[in-house]
Amino acid sequence: MIELSRKEDGTSDTEVFAKDVAHGLSQEPKSLPSRYFYDAAGSKLFQGIMALPEYYLTRCEFKVLTENREEMARQFAANGFFHLIDLGAGDAMKTKVLLRELSQQKSAFDYVPVDISGTAMSQLRDSLQQEMPSVDVQAVVGEYFPALEWLQDNKAARKVVLFLGSNIGNFKADESKRFLQRVCSNLSKADKLLMGIDLRKDPDVVLSAYNDASGVTAEFNLNLLRRINRELGGNFNVDQFQHYPIYNPHEGVMRSFLVSKEDQDVYIQSTGQTFHFDAWEAVHTENSHKYTLQQVYELGKACGFSVETVFQDKACRFADVLFTVD
Repeated sequence: MIELSRKEDGTSDTEVFAKDVAHGLSQEPKSLPSRYFYDAAGSKLFQGIMALPEYYLTRCEFKVLTENREEMARQFAANGFFHLIDLGAGDAMKTKVLLRELSQQKSAFDYVPVDISGTAMSQLRDSLQQEMPSVDVQAVVGEYFPALEWLQDNKAARKVVLFLGSNIGNFKADESKRFLQRVCSNLSKADKLLMGIDLRKDPDVVLSAYNDASGVTAEFNLNLLRRINRELGGNFNVDQFQHYPIYNPHEGVMRSFLVSKEDQDVYIQSTGQTFHFDAWEAVHTENSHKYTLQQVYELGKACGFSVETVFQDKACRFADVLFTVD
């Protein structure tokens, strides 16, 4: 397993977390970075979200991958050996659909899962050793771009990048463009990118997916405050905040907030600061953009990709789009 340094200045994960929280809560309006949702408790809650009846995204993408796995594998392997690079691999539940098909087709490839969690990568490596021992796995612990740069320097063969789960939707419009341009800059002509994209649909369906009746998504968002308390010495009274999601169908953006129920002050030991919250003041925690296929084509073109194949579920709720570097 390869571990890449994420911070050249030697700062610890906790110091970076504290800095990001202090910056976000000092802004007007306040915000907190969504990437900090996923500590151990948050990851467990998200596993619960994926099983909810309202949360269509995981089921739809799993269906897309399952129903199209043969064609996807064929297109990946059409030009010989390649590195299958899985950005934000986690437990690779969906990627395993493709790994099994690639193995069955006897494709020439190795699998390079990338994740910031060393624990997740160790567990994934061990599970693949048990389930698919014939798959050559080189797990990388680190951020996306240091990993892609390392691969570019050390592995010259063709690359197929996976960015599944509609993670591109968490970026703002300008951020998604910069992200994909940077991915493209680390690839070569004819390399491929398979990206999961949540498509526009009935606004009520979208809103329900982020505001389930059982309250698991609310707990997932509130866990971010609990994590600040645990890791940064915060004194958030979590009961005095509520999860509030809203979907704007005109923009195609699902936004999540944590709203203070009362006028209150919160001290965070690791930042050495006290932050004031007015009654009903909102803290922005997450965006989730929903795309039209035309927007997908335009985004790819602007970032150096052309669309090779669009794979969708029958209800056209979700797409996995295969791009090729121009």
